[in-house]
Amino acid sequence: MQQKYNPQNADIQVWVNGLCARHEAKVSVFDSVVQGGDAVWEGIRIYNGYAFMLEQHIDRMHYSAHALAFANIPSREEIKQAVFATLEANQMHDNAHIRLTLTRGEKVTSGMDPRLNQAGCTLIVLAEHKPPVYDNAQGIRLITSAIRRNNPQFLDSKIHHNNLLNNILAKIEANVAGADDAVMLDLLGFVAETNATNLFMIKDGRLFTPHADACLPGITRKLVLEMAAELGIPAIEKNLSLTEFYNADEVFTTGTMGELTPVHEIDGRQIINRANATTLSQLQQHFTSKIPVYGVKLPF
Repeated sequence: MQQKYNPQNADIQVWVNGLCARHEAKVSVFDSVVQGGDAVWEGIRIYNGYAFMLEQHIDRMHYSAHALAFANIPSREEIKQAVFATLEANQMHDNAHIRLTLTRGEKVTSGMDPRLNQAGCTLIVLAEHKPPVYDNAQGIRLITSAIRRNNPQFLDSKIHHNNLLNNILAKIEANVAGADDAVMLDLLGFVAETNATNLFMIKDGRLFTPHADACLPGITRKLVLEMAAELGIPAIEKNLSLTEFYNADEVFTTGTMGELTPVHEIDGRQIINRANATTLSQLQQHFTSKIPVYGVKLPF
């Protein structure tokens, strides 16, 4: 499902350490995000006047930036004020998405050494009019990628970093295969996640998801596990093979951009019994009720 340009975004204001017009929004060629993909990011959805899970996303941004030893990290309040100012400038209250990026900042000369970063971080708030990327009614098709997901032995996926080339390579494989996204396996061949989302499967009324070893411990993933407990659905984190996913009653992805999206096919295998299963629909309905609970009310 290819995202399309939305003319509503032609004249948006973007925050790059301050507000500017879209066509003026730039970072320096000396910025760390240009020099080495040295940045962290978050995706945040706006629903009916609420920035959903904003506090949790800022927590993870701070966690990731600290793990990468960023200096002069903007405070929680500074980040929130930048988010609110950007949304207000664009009058975005609903059906919008924010790509929040924090780079290590501008260097005094090109190079990988973080000691060259002496200007502090660069904060970018890119807010767009953008619906969820997947069609939650239609569902999506997946193929399995030959590209393995990073694990802590190489680059810990618990750092929500901008080094996404392995995910992009997996997405290219999905594009070539005519699929919507790609399943990425871990070093041992177990399912980790897709190139863009976490994965869940349901079998015999029980909810399963891979351990958060090679996969990102996503914020929506965590919320789904909490909702399962509230609904009395047994939830289990374990190593899961492709064979188990092929034979699941239901499979779905989770993430800020796609919410909870059904998967109807993996590697040409139809997901069996999906029409007779109802666990996913229960979770989707419960998800909607969480928006005002976990959302931060916009102050304008």
